[in-house]
Amino acid sequence: MIEFHLDTRSGLSPYQQLVQQVRHALRLGLLAEGDQLPKVKDVVASLAINPNTVLKAYRELEHDGLVAARPGVGTFVTATLNGGASFAAMGPLRQDLRRWLGKARKAGLDEESIEALLMSTFRDSAREGIA
Repeated sequence: MIEFHLDTRSGLSPYQQLVQQVRHALRLGLLAEGDQLPKVKDVVASLAINPNTVLKAYRELEHDGLVAARPGVGTFVTATLNGGASFAAMGPLRQDLRRWLGKARKAGLDEESIEALLMSTFRDSAREGIA
């Protein structure tokens, strides 16, 4: 089961962070069809946020066709976003990325600088049509 966290520095609202975390977990294969999302009351208790925030996130995910609410039971994953790639298949890429992150840290880059470099390079490669 996914465990939510909030980052006050992200620039995203709490509900957007919850949606993003579910979408990332679906994309990475950490959540699969049939998996249950945490109950609203449990998310509220662990993150100290308003229940409406969690409900808004779950409604957006439901609107996107990724989850379905079952009244009195919970909210369950109905679709994935991993495009057929399993988490295990991503293992070698994750290892390469960890090595790269180590090099970036040794070069003196902090977390925000690493993220900026990664996103900038990602956008450049998309513009250039690099597969």
